[in-house]
Amino acid sequence: MSTPVFEGSCVALVTPFRNGHVDWDKFRELIDWHIEKGTDALLIAGTTGETSTLTDSEHLELLRTAGMYIDRRVPFIAGTGSNDTAYSIMLSQYAEKHGADAVLIINPYYNKSTQKGIIAHVKAIAESIDIPVIVYNVPSRTGANITVDTLVELSKIPNVSGVKEASGNISQVAEIIRLAGDDITVYSGNDDQALPIMALGGKGVISVSANIIPTDVHDMAQAALDGDYNKARELQLRQNALNGPLFYETNPIPVKKAMELLGMDTGEMRLPLIEMSEEKAALLEQAMKDYGIL
Repeated sequence: MSTPVFEGSCVALVTPFRNGHVDWDKFRELIDWHIEKGTDALLIAGTTGETSTLTDSEHLELLRTAGMYIDRRVPFIAGTGSNDTAYSIMLSQYAEKHGADAVLIINPYYNKSTQKGIIAHVKAIAESIDIPVIVYNVPSRTGANITVDTLVELSKIPNVSGVKEASGNISQVAEIIRLAGDDITVYSGNDDQALPIMALGGKGVISVSANIIPTDVHDMAQAALDGDYNKARELQLRQNALNGPLFYETNPIPVKKAMELLGMDTGEMRLPLIEMSEEKAALLEQAMKDYGIL
């Protein structure tokens, strides 16, 4: 039976930059803020953290600093995904050495692979470490869906403990839980589907929106875990008024703009990501005002 790495809300944390470099002081400040606000776990160096444009040394230092600074206060999930299996193994081993409670990996993008290749990729990474592995299924980014049958096979690998499901296909999520629910923990990878997935048996959400409303996302997920679906539904529907605008442009462009508007400026993004368009930024700002956080 799978033991969840966390239950509730895990923030997919942004990476703050300043003048072309990681802003380490802001990074530590954000970690403290999330723990204070009730975030249940932290994902460091995921997609929202602009990992694809980190240098190798920055990526390693981000994982090392996170492990040292989080210091087991909440579960620390390290983003160690790559389309290069050997590189992902190196990152995963480094993360384990420096205090990660689990790693989040992705199926190979660009070079892609067959479903059997995905199994081989995940198996090689999982067998190289002792900590849990969470598999990230996000076809919109990778160009390939991890099928239900593949996830059932992956669930048989002892330390493959979870899946971050961002396919957007609720029927697929239901089948994963029906066929492998005892052997793999399902987390929502889409903020607007957190409650539906948890109602099916998922244990939480790995959230972009938690970067700006951490307590609200935690409260929604906790209500679902407690079986208080009336409260969870109210919170989910309210949050969806923000979840939409936070994806008007490619993540993390809107959430970094939202943090700037809140006075939590995390600096510039790295090319090819650019500043949010004025039109979309105005819509995001209005949504934040309507929600009551501006």
